[in-house]
Amino acid sequence: MSDQRGMMEAYHKREEVELSRDMGLFHITTIGIGAMIGAGIFVLTGIAAGIAGPGFILAFLFNGIIATLTAMAYAELGSCMAEAGGGYVWIKRSLPHLFGFLSGWMDWFAHCIACSLYSLGFGAYFLLLLQMAGLSLEGVDQEILVKIFAVLICIFFAYINFKGAAQTGRSESIVTMAKILILAVFIIFGILAIVRSGDYSNFTPFFPNGFGAVFTAMGLTYIAFEGYEIIAQAGEEVVNPKKNIPRAIFISLLVVIPIYLLVGFVSIGAIHIEGVETYVYLGESGETAMVEAAKIFMPAGAVILLIGGIMSTISALNATIYSSSRVSFAMGRDRDLPGIFGGVHKKTRTPHIAIFISATIIVLMALLLPIEDVASAAGIFFLLLFIGVNIALIRIRKRMPDLDRGFITPLFPIIPIIAIISQLFIATHMFSYSRVAWYTAFIWVGLGVFVFYLYPAKKEREEIEAKVVYEEKEIERRPYRILVPLANPETVNDLIRLASIIAREKDGEILAMSVIKVPEQLPVSSGKIFLDEKKPIITRAVEVCPPDIPISTLIRVGHSIPQGITDTARSRGCNLIILGWRGWTWRKDRILGSTIDPVAVHAPCDLIVAKFRAFDPEKIRRILLPTIGGVHAGFALEIAKIFERLGGRIRALRIVKEGEKLEEFTIEDGLKIDLIHAPSVRKKIIELSEDADLIVIGATEEPLFKRLIFGALPEAVAREAHCTVIMVKRHEKRVVSILKRWLG
Repeated sequence: MSDQRGMMEAYHKREEVELSRDMGLFHITTIGIGAMIGAGIFVLTGIAAGIAGPGFILAFLFNGIIATLTAMAYAELGSCMAEAGGGYVWIKRSLPHLFGFLSGWMDWFAHCIACSLYSLGFGAYFLLLLQMAGLSLEGVDQEILVKIFAVLICIFFAYINFKGAAQTGRSESIVTMAKILILAVFIIFGILAIVRSGDYSNFTPFFPNGFGAVFTAMGLTYIAFEGYEIIAQAGEEVVNPKKNIPRAIFISLLVVIPIYLLVGFVSIGAIHIEGVETYVYLGESGETAMVEAAKIFMPAGAVILLIGGIMSTISALNATIYSSSRVSFAMGRDRDLPGIFGGVHKKTRTPHIAIFISATIIVLMALLLPIEDVASAAGIFFLLLFIGVNIALIRIRKRMPDLDRGFITPLFPIIPIIAIISQLFIATHMFSYSRVAWYTAFIWVGLGVFVFYLYPAKKEREEIEAKVVYEEKEIERRPYRILVPLANPETVNDLIRLASIIAREKDGEILAMSVIKVPEQLPVSSGKIFLDEKKPIITRAVEVCPPDIPISTLIRVGHSIPQGITDTARSRGCNLIILGWRGWTWRKDRILGSTIDPVAVHAPCDLIVAKFRAFDPEKIRRILLPTIGGVHAGFALEIAKIFERLGGRIRALRIVKEGEKLEEFTIEDGLKIDLIHAPSVRKKIIELSEDADLIVIGATEEPLFKRLIFGALPEAVAREAHCTVIMVKRHEKRVVSILKRWLG
C-alpha cells in the first residue's frame, strides 16, 4: 500500500478549487437595467416633481452624468478585480481597514434602506389596486395600511430568499423588458398628448422653488441610478469580466438615462389640471403620481402603470433583500462582522442569519420613517459609498498600475475627483431637506466604528483563511483527458475504474471533479465553506485510481452543476466526460435527470453515461452491442472493443420488428451484425441482458426535439437491463448535429 501511495505521488495528484462563471453579457446587462428601471422611477418621480418643479428633469440629467462618472470607476475596477462584493472589496484593498469595513457597513445599510423604499412603494401601489378593485377602505388610516402591506411583503420575500428561491436569468430579462415596454408606452402616449395640445406652459416657470431644489431632487432620486453597482457585485460570476463588465455598465446607463429624461418630460408636459400646477399635482400624488398621470392621457393607463409599479417594486424587493443579505454575509465570511452573519442554513444553504437581520432592519426603517426620509437616507449612503469607490480607483491606479484592465478611465484623475466633489456636494445639500436621513447616517456610521473597534476581527479572519489553503501541483499533460464528475459516493469506484480502463487504452489521464452548488442568494466564492462535504469523495477517487494512471482533482463552485461540468470540460480541453446514472429521475420533464440532460446536450466532447450493476471489468466476458449504425454506434463499438481486449466477446445485433426483412451486414473490422426479429426492441434487449455482462449502446439518432440526446430506447435499456449499461454519445460540431437532427 505504501508503494502504491508513493507511485501515486510520483504522478503528482493535484487538488484545486475553481469558481464558475455563468453570466453572459445579456444576462448581466439586464440585471443592471432591471435594477435601475425599478421602483425608484415609479415611486420617486412625483415626489421629485413636487420638490423641484419641471426642473426635476435636470435632476435626472445631472444624476445621469454623475452616475456615468462613477460608472467609469466601477467599469475599470470591475474589469480587473472581478470579485463578489464590488465596491466593498476595492475600498477594503486600497484604503485603511476601517474604511473598508465602513464601506461594507454602509453598503449593507444602503440596500436595506432601498428595500424599505421599495416595500413602501409596493404598499402604496397595492392599496391603490385595492381601491381600483372597489374595496371600501373608508375609516382606515391609509398610511398605516401602506406600512402594513410593506411589512408583509418584506417578510414574504425574506422567506423566499431563505428558502433559496430566486429569479432566474430568463425571468429577470422578461421582467426588465416588460418594464421597459410599459415605460415606452407611457412615453409615446405622453409625447402624443403634448404634441396634440401644443401647450408647453407646464414647463414655466422651470424652477418654481429655485435652482437649489434641483440638487435636493438629485439627492432624493440618486438611488434610481445605482443599479449598475449590482453588475460589479456579481463580477465573480460574469463570463469574460474584463470586457463584459464595462460593456454591461455603459449599455445599462445608455438605455436608462434617456428613458428617465423622457418619463420626466411627459410627466410634466402631458397633463393639465385646471387650477393646479402640474408639478404640485404630481407632488401631492406622491409615490403613485405616474399612475395618476397615466389616467389622464393614456388608455387604460392607470391599470398598465399600476401593473408596472407593482412589478417593479416586487422585482426590486427581491433583488435588494438578496443584495443586502449578500453584503452582510460577505462581511461575516470575511470576519468583518461576527461569524454568525456568515452562517449558512444546513438544509437550504442560504445565509439565513444575514437574511433575518437584514429583513429586521428593512421592516424597522419602513415602519419608523416617512418615504421621503427613507429615499433620502438611501441616497446619502450610496453617495458616500460611491465617493469611497472613486477614492479607491485613484489609489489602485497608482499602487497597481500593471493590472490587466479591460477599461481605463480617461482624464485620470480629473474624472474621479469631479465625481467625488459632486457627490459630496449633493450628499451635504440633503441635510437641509431631510435632517432625519443625515441623523440616521451619523448613527449608523458611529455604530459601525464602535463595532469595528469592539469586534476582534483579525484573529478570526486568520483562522478562517487557514481552512482554504491548498497545495497545488501541475501534472504532465497526456494526449487524452477524461473528466469524471463525482456526486454519489457509491459510484466513485465504478466511475474511476471505467475511466482508468479507457485512459490506459488512450494513453490518457483523469480529471476527477465535484461541483458545489451554491444558491443564487450566495456569491459563488461562499461555496468554499462546503469543501469538507466534497473532499471525501475526491480523496476516494484518488485512492481507487490505479497507480499507472495520472489523476488530478478539482472542486468547482457555481450556481449550476451542469454548466460547471461543461465549462470545466471546455476550459480544460477534455476529450471525454464520464457520468454515472442512478437509474431514475424525480422530474417527468427530464430523461436522465436535471444534471445529465443539459450535459448531454451541451457537452463539448464525447460523453459516456453509465448505469452500473455489479461492475467488474476483469469478469466481463459477454458484451452486447445493439446498433442501428451511425456516428454514435461507431463510438459504442470503439468502447466495446476496449473491453474485448480485456477478455470479453462482442455480440453486435440489430433488432427489427417481426415481418421486416433486412440483410445481414457488418460494421468496422468485419464485425458481423446479428439480425433478430422481435415485437419490441426494448423488451428483447432487456431479455438478452440476462446472459450479458455489459451492454454498450449509442445515443439516439431521432430527429431534433422528438426526444433528448439519449432518447427513449437507451434510457429504458439502462433502467431495466440486468447488467451494466454504458450509453455513449460522439461529439459533433453543433451545426452538423442540428442539421442531422432536423433532417432526421
